[in-house]
Amino acid sequence: MGKRGSFSSRFGTIAAVGGSVIGLGNIWRFPYVAGENGGAAFILTYLGISLLISIPIMLCEFSIGRSTHRNTMRAFSKLAPRTWWQGVGYMGILSAFVILAFYCIIAGWALEFLKEALMNQFHDQSPEQLRSSFDQFIACGWRPILWTLLFIAASAWIILSGVEKGIERYTKIMMPLLFLLLLGMAINSLRLSGAREGIQFLLNPDFSKITWKTAM
Repeated sequence: MGKRGSFSSRFGTIAAVGGSVIGLGNIWRFPYVAGENGGAAFILTYLGISLLISIPIMLCEFSIGRSTHRNTMRAFSKLAPRTWWQGVGYMGILSAFVILAFYCIIAGWALEFLKEALMNQFHDQSPEQLRSSFDQFIACGWRPILWTLLFIAASAWIILSGVEKGIERYTKIMMPLLFLLLLGMAINSLRLSGAREGIQFLLNPDFSKITWKTAM
């Protein structure tokens, strides 16, 4: 049996973990939800719940992986053979498959609009024109499928390259780029009208809007 791949640096591990936990909801929907639920009050609540849930799960995953040196499915078979706990491994694989199906489509859209952005096709377009462009794109049968397949192929190539030469290498590139992109968006938002009011709203938490519905 060949040597199992592993991360070669702490930064690579952190980048890979960050890439797995920073989802579309954190970037796409988060500002809207924060605005509807008290600004900084929602952010503090979100961070608290994330720490209470994410850190224990991450430590459990690291502990199980290091103690068994097996994949998701076989790790539970080793820890609890001939028990229902083996089903947890299958559930993990099924969950990842379902999530991947969603992300592949969204990532295909992102590749299409990245191409259009690089070609400066969004210049001087109104929100209505942008919406119409998006509707036309998703209504086209072959274009979304093509971009989705290209993203799947790129993801498969990275995975097949191994942990160190695949996942770690590209997360070291993509995660800093994501950080720079978010930083650029934040700087640009400060130049927009109403930026001062937005910052004041963000820095003044309104906990009266935090309810059990917010936490759910």
